[in-house]
Amino acid sequence: MSETNKAPLEDLMAAMDVVDTLRHQQGIAERELDAESRRQRLLKRLQDMYQAQGIEVPERVLLEGIAALEEERFSYTPVPPSWRTKLAHMWVGRKRWGRPIGLLAVIGSVFFGVYFTTEILPQSQLRGSMPGDIAQQLDRIKTLSKNPAVTTQSQQIAERAKVALNSDDLEQAQTELSTLQDLSERLSQAYTIRVISRPQESSGVWRIPPNGKARNYYLIVEAIDRNNKVLELSVVNEENNKTKRKKTWGLRVSEQTFHKIASDKRDDGIIQGNKVGVKKAGYLKPEFSVPTTGATITEW
Repeated sequence: MSETNKAPLEDLMAAMDVVDTLRHQQGIAERELDAESRRQRLLKRLQDMYQAQGIEVPERVLLEGIAALEEERFSYTPVPPSWRTKLAHMWVGRKRWGRPIGLLAVIGSVFFGVYFTTEILPQSQLRGSMPGDIAQQLDRIKTLSKNPAVTTQSQQIAERAKVALNSDDLEQAQTELSTLQDLSERLSQAYTIRVISRPQESSGVWRIPPNGKARNYYLIVEAIDRNNKVLELSVVNEENNKTKRKKTWGLRVSEQTFHKIASDKRDDGIIQGNKVGVKKAGYLKPEFSVPTTGATITEW
């Protein structure tokens, strides 16, 4: 850089230093800048101050500094508050708030993804597939059922399911569909009900009901399909009206039937007449070969 270009920059820096000195000596400026004669006295005092510090400052630079102070040339005036300045401050401070906001955005997207996957998407898929599932179960019941009353019942259930679905009540629609599926499963089943006749297992029990004194007699039975497989069925406990899935349960019979089976087992440990009922495909209830109310228990 040449001396010609360097001098004005040095003068400018010197003038800014003069202004800074005057600001720190605010009392002097207020007293001396109110008249031309006093401006001269201020100039003299500035010259003495710089000379005392061993600094050579030309008179024109001192005058330039005094003039700059009067014109507030080197002073900073803040920008008035506005939405633009707020946005600017937010942008400048983005490193401070950007990371927490970004973290919240990531967490929010994860939660939404989980909610979408576990709630919204399954419900949307269920809503889309349910009409077909209702129709499929109803057609299957019509094909299997040998009882017109059961067919009529299934049509009423299917209609309730459709009404619930149209009302966007997916929970009720699913309940009705589950009832249809249960009907369909029960109609398709075919099995024999027989009294358990195995060592170390009871073939019958008696119970005193919670609200009575007389004994109720039960044969412990199981359902065997055509492949000699033991089935697990939904059984209602008459003592508490609760339904459980069971492979063995108690079938309520008369006292005479109970003692007859007990006597049969005592002979040789084997119950010859252990078959007490048959459930045919197309029907909901079995046909029993012994006197029974059809009531059942699941615990004893």
